[in-house]
Amino acid sequence: MNAAHIGTIARLELTQRLRSVGWYILLGVYALLLIGITALAFLVYSWGDATGAGVYSIVVNVVLLLVVLVSPTLSGNAINGDRDAATLAAIQVTAASTGDIMLGKLLAAVATGGAFLLVAVPFLVISLVGGGANALVLLVSLVVLAVEIVIVAAIGVGLSGLIARPLFSVAATYLVVAALTIGTLIVFGLGGMALRSEATSYSRPYDAQGEVICDEWDTYTYEVPRFDRVWWVLSANPFVVLADATPTEFDDDGYPVDLFGQIKYGVRMAQQPPIEQRWDECDRGYEAYPTPQESMDGTVPSWFVGLGVQILVAGGLFAGAWARTRTPARRLPPGTRIA
Repeated sequence: MNAAHIGTIARLELTQRLRSVGWYILLGVYALLLIGITALAFLVYSWGDATGAGVYSIVVNVVLLLVVLVSPTLSGNAINGDRDAATLAAIQVTAASTGDIMLGKLLAAVATGGAFLLVAVPFLVISLVGGGANALVLLVSLVVLAVEIVIVAAIGVGLSGLIARPLFSVAATYLVVAALTIGTLIVFGLGGMALRSEATSYSRPYDAQGEVICDEWDTYTYEVPRFDRVWWVLSANPFVVLADATPTEFDDDGYPVDLFGQIKYGVRMAQQPPIEQRWDECDRGYEAYPTPQESMDGTVPSWFVGLGVQILVAGGLFAGAWARTRTPARRLPPGTRIA
């Protein structure tokens, strides 16, 4: 592999993108969208002391949302689009190797995804100026976001090399991304509702005068969904990976101050088995319930497992496309254009 060849192929790919007026319109619409979202985010978090942290978390999640929505269109036809236009064979007969072509296409796809991050930089700066943003949160979240951009781009480029028709490869890329983002939520919701078991609630009874009887218990048995048995499905969700890997900031009462922490708290609470609920008014009352910070301290992170699953999926598709693009090709799908 040659770095100069990779850079040349990436530059050619980006030049084709930049010639399109629609690309600039897309970035302009995205910028307008961020203006509205940033304004709304400041209103949402105006009640807290860490306004900047909350606004920053929303902007980063919106960037990830746009990447998973737009990147499949830009990367899902990277290889078969050139093959369909009879330009891939012209590159394959040059000094560029298969690895140069694959990595050049991947680099261009990552750059197009990174363009959304560059457009969002002013809004990230605004959130930092707003106050409350932590430097470690900034660093970790941006690193994870960059990794997710690479993964989505690799999935698109991989499927574009494995599927002969650009339309089908773009659709397949959307399906894989949708399986990670929406599919995991559907499996989590349906799986948790399908797996049900009995739970028991304990509470103190009251006497005729309305006083609590501290030496007796009232019990109530009912059915509950078992989300604790399927919570691990969410670990592969890109938004959960981003939130779970980002350090959580808490206020003085132990509640998360940004969207990262709120998503993480929801996923971590799903790990808790709802088999027994105990409300003891004779022992600290409301204080008996742990704060979100205390609850998260008793759970386990899952972001590295989900990230590993994503890397395996993206790496497998990318490796398959690499083998399919290698020349001379032993077998190609019927009707595949060579030159």
